[in-house]
Amino acid sequence: MSIRHKEQRVGVFVDVSNMYHTAKHLFNANVNYGKILEETVSERKLIRAVAYVVRSQSSEEELFFEALSNQGYEVKAKDLQVFIGGAKKGDWDVGIAMDIMRMASKLDVIVLASGDGDFTELLKHAKALGCRTEVAAFGKSASAKLIEEADSFIDLNEQKAKFLIVKGKHLATRRVISTPARSTQTMPISPVSRVSSPRPIRRTIPRSIPRHIPRGPIAR
Repeated sequence: MSIRHKEQRVGVFVDVSNMYHTAKHLFNANVNYGKILEETVSERKLIRAVAYVVRSQSSEEELFFEALSNQGYEVKAKDLQVFIGGAKKGDWDVGIAMDIMRMASKLDVIVLASGDGDFTELLKHAKALGCRTEVAAFGKSASAKLIEEADSFIDLNEQKAKFLIVKGKHLATRRVISTPARSTQTMPISPVSRVSSPRPIRRTIPRSIPRHIPRGPIAR
């Protein structure tokens, strides 16, 4: 049961790597982090909102980090570690846990945006300190133990159009994006045009008129 009131002091902690890879794997989409912040805070008092990211030297990541900052997040970044043999590591599990423990005394509600089951014990400890714990994640892949431990759970699967973005647009517009360019440009989108010949009617009629003019004295 969700218990919210305006005087609650809220801290939002987003495991960006977990959210990003889950959305890509399940929906081939990007996460709308701004909407997650809006939904989890609601009308309560936001004290801190932190997004934890890993630098991979991508040409586009700085723009992404800037976008997170513009949406109201404090961005904490660390470099991706590459070990001999090609193994890579870049998680914020310990960093997120330490930040939550440091801020717990100043918060009434801790919101964790992650489905990682490794945070289950963290939620238990935060609750022991008197904080309410809330989790926002994709229910299809989130840890069952994490969901059970949280005081409330926001399943992002249930509002995909709100929390996901496909090719720069909300998931709700996916059908429009996937419509073939030919049909949208040459024929009106209607039940009639969908079953008619691919050639537009307005092009075939003008060419058929001269063929039906009788070749008589008047025509000559």
